[in-house]
Amino acid sequence: MIKNYLKMAYRNLLRHKVFSLINISGLALGMTCSILILLWVRDELSFDRFHKDTDNLYRLMELQSYPGADNLTTDATPGPLAEALEKDFPEIKHAVRSSTWEWKKLLTYQDKSLKVDGRYTDPAFFEMFSFPLLQGDARQVLANPNSIVISEKVATQFFGSAEEAVGKIFKVDNADSYKVTGVMQDAPKNSSMQFDWVLPLGDLINHPDGHWLKRWDNNGIRTFVQLQPGTDMAAFNEKIKNHITKYSKDNDTELFLQPVSEMYLYGKFNGTKVAGGGRIETVRLFSVVAVFILAIACINFMNLATARSAKRAKEVGVRKAIGANKSSLIKQFMVESVLVAFLALFVSVNLTGILLPHFNELTGKFIELDLSDPTLLLLLFGVAIVTGILSGSYPAFFLSSFDPVVVLKGASKVSKRISVFRKGLVVFQFILSGLLIISTLVVYLQLHYIRTKNIGLNRENVLYFQLDGDLGKRYEVLKRELQNIPGIVGLSASDQIPLDIGNSTGDVHWKGKDPNANVLFGMMAVDYNYANAMGIQVKEGRDFSKDFGTDTSAFIINEEAVRLMQLQDPVGQPIQIWNIKGHIIGVVKDFNSRSMHSSMQPLILRLQDANQRYLYTRIAPGQTPEVLTAVEKIVRKHNPAFPFEYHFLDEDFERMYKSEAVMGRLTQYFAIIAIFISCLGLFGLALFTAEQRTKEIGIRKVLGASVASIVYMLSKDFLKLVLIANLIALPLGWYFMNGWLENYVDRTGLSWWIFASAFISTIVIAIITLSFHAIKTAIANPVTSLRTE
Repeated sequence: MIKNYLKMAYRNLLRHKVFSLINISGLALGMTCSILILLWVRDELSFDRFHKDTDNLYRLMELQSYPGADNLTTDATPGPLAEALEKDFPEIKHAVRSSTWEWKKLLTYQDKSLKVDGRYTDPAFFEMFSFPLLQGDARQVLANPNSIVISEKVATQFFGSAEEAVGKIFKVDNADSYKVTGVMQDAPKNSSMQFDWVLPLGDLINHPDGHWLKRWDNNGIRTFVQLQPGTDMAAFNEKIKNHITKYSKDNDTELFLQPVSEMYLYGKFNGTKVAGGGRIETVRLFSVVAVFILAIACINFMNLATARSAKRAKEVGVRKAIGANKSSLIKQFMVESVLVAFLALFVSVNLTGILLPHFNELTGKFIELDLSDPTLLLLLFGVAIVTGILSGSYPAFFLSSFDPVVVLKGASKVSKRISVFRKGLVVFQFILSGLLIISTLVVYLQLHYIRTKNIGLNRENVLYFQLDGDLGKRYEVLKRELQNIPGIVGLSASDQIPLDIGNSTGDVHWKGKDPNANVLFGMMAVDYNYANAMGIQVKEGRDFSKDFGTDTSAFIINEEAVRLMQLQDPVGQPIQIWNIKGHIIGVVKDFNSRSMHSSMQPLILRLQDANQRYLYTRIAPGQTPEVLTAVEKIVRKHNPAFPFEYHFLDEDFERMYKSEAVMGRLTQYFAIIAIFISCLGLFGLALFTAEQRTKEIGIRKVLGASVASIVYMLSKDFLKLVLIANLIALPLGWYFMNGWLENYVDRTGLSWWIFASAFISTIVIAIITLSFHAIKTAIANPVTSLRTE
């Protein structure tokens, strides 16, 4: 029976080649987009889920409350917290600290060097997390202070194999020596922690600058815990909620846990609860887009199948007259639709294979189309079967319900029965297309707003590099030589990149401060002339200058800090930070020191003319190549053991919003494809309508109807449907995109012209699509039309 169904389905496809091609092309395009998105979503959802004990692994979070400002939820915790929790709570199997960010260090063995990222952590790190060791014991590899674990990639580059690396002595940053005690597999691509070396955190704590790791009032380290099996996270959160006050009485910070499996996707919090925002929003958005595009493709199939119902009505009538029952007809039509879906899947898989390298390049992923993966195969077959069933279900049930007596008499009731449904499908299809057009425009405008907004500092033509090795010791000499380079118009240094200031403190005191207030200030150590070099406007007072010897105990604050401190005349006011008493010498205009997703933070700049981390040079426009060559020459002279690695501040800014840029590009591509698929369906319907009304058009032309009136007659019904779709899509687009923009503190507005553009675009596209067949039919010879049977 199935063989006969397939044979009849195959013959039907060949008999109606144009409609078959439209159906298969539309479904293949829809499937390709959906498969690419599903592969991307699958990869996103897999992050940090490869750990063996992932259900018991958590990241420790802090909720910090500040009067007059937004509460702050952060994963930065005090250094002593991990040890205290492990001691006080038997529910904790392990508590491990890890550096908040990856550190780039130079690893040297004999005459070979390599600069790679890594992290500091506690000895139990490899017992907690599933980063398998190819060499070494997970319980011992970080037990000794001067031990180092390297990745397989690093071991291969230095020694050719993991076995050869163990026991070798590395110089780290051409200073201390470390013995390789373990070699780990390279971190999986779906790990949010990427690193090529691991050093014991004790090495950082015992460093002269590591005193902050011993303090309860300083947050700068991540803490992870592994709970005993069966521990209830909610109940445990209640137990640790206020535990930090046991060791820091004036600290009202609230502690809670977040599963490690969620930390990549869920980055936004409302207090201690996960809120909207973060990468999960993008995952949800593109999952909806995948459904939209597949739905548009399925609607094409349904539309064309129901539109052609009159032609197949006699076929149904004959089959029923010779004994076919409704269920057998349903099976026949479902087999046809599933066959079309699998033909479309075949085309789609090949198209996906072609597009995947470009998709990976765009998204920064390493997704593979591994057809030997049973899960992936199940996913692909599932897409095809669901698509076939969805697209073929209504036509199958509808066509199989025809009365054989009525259809064999040639009654014309069939088209009336399907008219409303077909129109509804066209409206729904163009609603989805309209939503995608609006989304594309809003995402583009938000990205344009981000790129062009005055963020309070001039990020253009700023070259910076890290003060590695001997550069810190020769800082003053280095500055003098760099300042003599023609084309450098500004030079300074800081301990952090100004676009991402992570250091903060609540230990700030000023005249008139509420003794019960606990306000968190961003902290940044800068060199002389910093505001001028970075293009930050000084609103009151002045920048740090060598002409004033008292600047070593002076501070510059931003406008937001002035507002929170409620100072009327801030310049000259006394201020104490930690145990440093000083005064305010200047106020700078607010600049974005964090992502535009976050509100403006109060900021304090303090002078530090030594031991800086980054040096910045502002280059005159058009002189970048010459200046870069000269800077590299000087840096290599003072620091020959280290490779010269540089960055540009505007490129860093672009990287901060890379996910938004990717989202914008993908939305743009998917919107174009969705519109194309919709137009493909409209094209097929227009073709079918023109065929159905060929004789009518011939009669109208004989009676004197103009070409314009015939084109209008053939197009008006479809244009009305597109108009209705727009009237529904426009308010829906405003609602959804207004919600998306709320993820940004700084955002563009939803101007009227966005919706006008979407409206005009869909109308124009529909007119162009419909005009081809309408004009072709209208100018045809009426004699030929009247001969049509």
